[in-house]
Amino acid sequence: MSGKSIGTRDGRNRTQQMTVDAILAAMAVVLGFTSIRIGDVMKISLEDFPILVAALIYGPVDGMIVAGVGIFLYQLLSYGITATTALWILPFVVVGFVAGLYAKRSNFNNNKKQLLIVFLVCEILICLLNTGAIYADSKIYGYYYPTIITGMIAIRMVTAIGKGIVLGIVSGPLLKALSRVTGNGRR
Repeated sequence: MSGKSIGTRDGRNRTQQMTVDAILAAMAVVLGFTSIRIGDVMKISLEDFPILVAALIYGPVDGMIVAGVGIFLYQLLSYGITATTALWILPFVVVGFVAGLYAKRSNFNNNKKQLLIVFLVCEILICLLNTGAIYADSKIYGYYYPTIITGMIAIRMVTAIGKGIVLGIVSGPLLKALSRVTGNGRR
C-alpha cells in the first residue's frame, strides 16, 4: 500500500476516512471529560491519543482536523467560548500536524522505537504548549501566580514523559489493526 491518504482514491474511501475522523474526534471529547484533575492547573487525560492515531494513520491534515474539532467541542462543552479558547486548542492541532507530518514522511510505516519517539515528543510538546496556554490564561483572567508555571512544570513534564512512554508502547498493535481495517498506512 502506498501510504497515501485513502481519501485520494475514491469517494467510498473518503467517506470511510471522514467517518473514522469523526469517531476519533468524538473520542477526544469523551476522553477530555474522563480526565483526572489535580487542582486547577493539572489534568491527566488521554484526549490526545485519538488525535495522534488520526495523524499516524492518515497524516497531518486529519490529525489537525480531529484535534481542532475534538478539542473545540470539549472546550465549548466545558467552558464555552472564551478569549483563550484558541490557545487551549492550539497544542493539540500542532501535535496532530507534527505527528502526521512525521508519519507521512516515513510513508506511514513506523516501528516500535519510532512510535515511542513520536509519542514522547508529542506529549512533551503538548505539555510545553499547554503551560504557555496556562500562563496566558492566568494573566488574562487574573489568577497568575509564579508557582502555577514554575511549581508545576516538573510534575507536568514527568507526567507527559510517562504518558508518552505508555502510549508509545501500546499504540503499535492498535495502529496496525486500524491500518488493516482502513486499508491505509502501516503493514
